[in-house]
Amino acid sequence: MSPARRKKKAKAKQKAARKPAGRKAARKPAGRKAARKPARKKPVRRKETAKKKAAKKKAARKKATTKRKKKAPKTTVRRGRVLRDELVTEQITDVADGLYGTIRRRTAPILGFPSRSLGNVNYDKKRGYFEIGDRVVERRLDVNTVKTFAQTLRFMALSKELVERNDFATKRDAYYQSKNWGEARFREQTESDAVMDDVEALFSMHHVSREELRFFPEDHGGAVAGALVVVDVDPETGEEIEIDCTRFGSGAYSIPSSVEHLKFRTRAKFILAIETGGVFQRLNYHKYWRTANCILVEMSGVPTRATRRFIRRLSEHRGKTPLPVYAFTDCDPYAFANIYRTLKVGSGNAAHLSRFFCVPHARFLGVTPEDILDYKLMDATHELQPVDIKRAKDALKNDPFFRAQPKWRKAVNQQLRMGVRAEQQAFAKWDLNFVIDKYLPKKLANPRAFLP
Repeated sequence: MSPARRKKKAKAKQKAARKPAGRKAARKPAGRKAARKPARKKPVRRKETAKKKAAKKKAARKKATTKRKKKAPKTTVRRGRVLRDELVTEQITDVADGLYGTIRRRTAPILGFPSRSLGNVNYDKKRGYFEIGDRVVERRLDVNTVKTFAQTLRFMALSKELVERNDFATKRDAYYQSKNWGEARFREQTESDAVMDDVEALFSMHHVSREELRFFPEDHGGAVAGALVVVDVDPETGEEIEIDCTRFGSGAYSIPSSVEHLKFRTRAKFILAIETGGVFQRLNYHKYWRTANCILVEMSGVPTRATRRFIRRLSEHRGKTPLPVYAFTDCDPYAFANIYRTLKVGSGNAAHLSRFFCVPHARFLGVTPEDILDYKLMDATHELQPVDIKRAKDALKNDPFFRAQPKWRKAVNQQLRMGVRAEQQAFAKWDLNFVIDKYLPKKLANPRAFLP
């Protein structure tokens, strides 16, 4: 054996000698279980008091309601408006497609508009508003009508563009837009207004209003005060905005130009539509809306389209049973035949729109010729002028509404015999707040006595 091998063998023996002989890996003692770590004790829950439980439930409900409110505009108001806009653009496209198809058949295209003369206006008591008749005025494309025809089509194209962009234009805006239409531009605003009226009449036969075509009037609606929450929508975000009409201090909520998207919440008993700003301010200043639990709407003379549409939608928002609407105006032929008649049944010149812009269930609270006698106001009246007498006689003879209403004919004839007219403020003869303290409470006690 070589010396190197012997040396290696000796080292191996020495290493083996260091380990204790017969020693084996330590085993757990028989019959004894392995030691376990002590289990953590679960924290003892204290029983919640009934008061804390109720508070938690209330907080959860509030959180859920807030979430629903934030999502509402996208699922209800905005979706409904989008669907309506799609319908409007379809109607515009259908009319344009019809004209295009006619041209492709090498036939002169024709546009048909309802005749807006008073002779084509009917009044049906059951429906309660003016309706346009069956007479149609046709505009055929020829050398004489080519410019007006082109302007009509450009207006339709502008309307479609506005709906798709979610924008609007006033009459004045539309007039200046035409300056970019080359030979089809308008020279005067009156020309532009006439063509816009034609487009509105054309699409009214498809149950589409001017506002839905996105042509808004220059003037906004009247003022509103009282027990009402108006739910508007932010045009950018679609978020609902709640407007409390009791929290305007000495002011009031102003009706916007377009009201189709608005929603309402109210527990009011009726709507009081007031002709003059002075009486509206007095009733609002003394919070008459709280005393009578009503909603005050200022008409400022003949109510605008927005005001009439607002009152109509507000009165019908509850469903089958409309909220009563009472008109409170001066006692004169203009208030009867122009202000109240327009609110209730619409205008003869715009009968094609009456289904949108009238309040058929409205009633006339006053001031009546009988009120002048009952409240001894003869010395607070003014003599009827020739224009008043002419307007009253014209209403009795030609107006379909007055011809169909015996009670109104009796009232107008009584005023002609008396030869006087009275303003709402005439009651200030007795006291500045006589209207609030005496007149309105007495009249509202018997709504059945109101003129239809």
